[in-house]
Amino acid sequence: MKRAFLILLPLLLSLGCKPADEIKRSEAKVSCGLPVAKQGGWVKIPAGSVVLGQDPAFPEEGPTMRVQVNGFEMQAHEVTNREFAAFVAAKAYVTDAEKSLSRTDGGAGSAVFAIGGQGQPGQWKLVPGATWKTPLGPGSTIVGQEDKPVIHVSRQDAKAYAAWAGGRLPHEVEWEYAAQLGLADPANTRSGAYDPQKKPIANTWQGLFPVLDEGKDGFQSTAPVGCFPPSKLGLYDMIGNVWEWTETPFQDGVSGTIKGGSWLCSDNFCGRYRPQARQAQDIDFSSNHIGFRLVRDLP
Repeated sequence: MKRAFLILLPLLLSLGCKPADEIKRSEAKVSCGLPVAKQGGWVKIPAGSVVLGQDPAFPEEGPTMRVQVNGFEMQAHEVTNREFAAFVAAKAYVTDAEKSLSRTDGGAGSAVFAIGGQGQPGQWKLVPGATWKTPLGPGSTIVGQEDKPVIHVSRQDAKAYAAWAGGRLPHEVEWEYAAQLGLADPANTRSGAYDPQKKPIANTWQGLFPVLDEGKDGFQSTAPVGCFPPSKLGLYDMIGNVWEWTETPFQDGVSGTIKGGSWLCSDNFCGRYRPQARQAQDIDFSSNHIGFRLVRDLP
């Protein structure tokens, strides 16, 4: 079983989850997000500098340093189920989560966090058959969720898509620079998640994690891309919704680095809905709160 999942499981595994039909209802199609005609756009990020690890909240975010960044283009939104489906159809691609079904060591499947019910906390489960097209496991579907970010993708899956789509995964420095430059208040590293009136402006967890997600932002799972206001640069969901893979290894040299936090990030547990936040993730790991977006070099 994958290391990251083993770390999370003892903390969150406890009293049970909503029945499958209730979970599926929480995944119902919603009427917000970017129209299909406006999806697939790119935003030019000008050259400049960024203070990495500004106002560090966790040890892994330091040391603070200023670095120069060349200009590049970044996909305006996270890669969607619709976009990933086109790639799979074109290349007959099979994701790591799908390949894992042949394993016999107990590591088959992908991680699913299911919201708790009746006052019980949610929990992580390694679900055989949870894939990008069956996000809650066998019997679930992405029909009606084509505009949501693709999930249950490993870093290898993301890199394979990037090669097909003519882009690449961002380096962590590029990702953090674009996220920080787009903040409503550059001095407030949390201003991508909440406005000055403490109203959520990104898809995160409001309430006591993992017991209660109050859903004040309108969601208790992933949201279609573009349901929340874009950053000052025109980038959607840089904060929250799903963690995003980067090209950069973590300090251990083995794990990958993910950025941006997700719909599971809360004040009391995660707090990583800031551009500076970073987290290690096994590169062959996938879950229902990790996705990605692409960048490409300027001519």
